[in-house]
Amino acid sequence: MPGAVARTSTFALNNATLPFVLALANKGYRKALVDDPHLRNGLNVYRGRLTHEAVARDLGMVYSPALDVLA
Repeated sequence: MPGAVARTSTFALNNATLPFVLALANKGYRKALVDDPHLRNGLNVYRGRLTHEAVARDLGMVYSPALDVLA
C-alpha cells in the first residue's frame, strides 16, 4: 500500500520518526531512552544485557529492565 502513495507515505514515516531522531540528537541516546518509554520499548539489548522481556524469555536468557541497565 505505501508504494501506491510513495510521497505521502514518506512524509508520514518522516513525521513519525523525526521526534525520536531529534530527542536522540538533542539529549543523547541514554537520556532520550530514559525520558521516553516509547523509544525505550524499541531497545532489545544494552551492553550485552537483554532489555526486552519476550526476547529474553524466548532465548532462555536473563531479562534486565531497560531502566535498570541505563541507570
